Amino acid sequence: MQMSGNTILITGGGTGIGRGLAEQFLRRGNRVIIAGRRLEPLEETVSANPGMRFAQFDQTDPEAIREFATRMVAEYPSLDVVIHNAGIMTAEDVLDPASIQTAEQTITTNLLGPIRLNTALLPHLVSRPRAAVLTVTSGIAFMPNADHPSYGATKAGLHSYTEALRYQLQDTNVQVIEIVPPYVQTELTGPRQATDPNAMPLDDFVTETMGILESDPDVTQVLVERVEPLRFAEARNEYDEFFKRYNDAIRARRNAA
Repeated sequence: MQMSGNTILITGGGTGIGRGLAEQFLRRGNRVIIAGRRLEPLEETVSANPGMRFAQFDQTDPEAIREFATRMVAEYPSLDVVIHNAGIMTAEDVLDPASIQTAEQTITTNLLGPIRLNTALLPHLVSRPRAAVLTVTSGIAFMPNADHPSYGATKAGLHSYTEALRYQLQDTNVQVIEIVPPYVQTELTGPRQATDPNAMPLDDFVTETMGILESDPDVTQVLVERVEPLRFAEARNEYDEFFKRYNDAIRARRNAA
């Protein structure tokens, strides 16, 4: 991926990982548009980063996504990079019948949302001299967090979609990259996560991620060192033991909170 001179759309760009990536790409000489549902963080981020633009949209609404994609192409005909970062993460008790509402919202936002937006933007992206699609999945795509079953399912699904997308687009000018974060200090699950010492500091994650993208322009999967135990547990024949140890530790921390 070329690291400067792009026009980049980042969903979920007003907070967390999305904001961190947006600010770093802006500093490298890219035109950056952040998008999301909540207006306040979008306005605050743009205010703190002169030259950045924002657009509000609802990733759960199919018609709104189509209209948004049409508007983005019309307003930014040079658009050539899309980073699908927006998502939600809510704990679920599978014995609670109401958990189905959380599951449906998570699937609509985290999996159908980026697929719908990507489908709407691809005709434009393949027409560009060079383009890139980046998906932000999760280490949980490879090592489930039992408290968040639907979140893990959506990230595993987005990983699979990304692999298939890359294969189908291999003869086009569109590069497909997957970014796989570990547990990072953001407010994805609430304010406590942003200061959780068990989470990777956000600045460290963004710095390492940008370094990988810069050092390997042909990278297909961005893996910071901290996510490797989750990503490769199965390949190392450690999956069953790691799954139990990982989820037991999460449960112990939750019960102690």
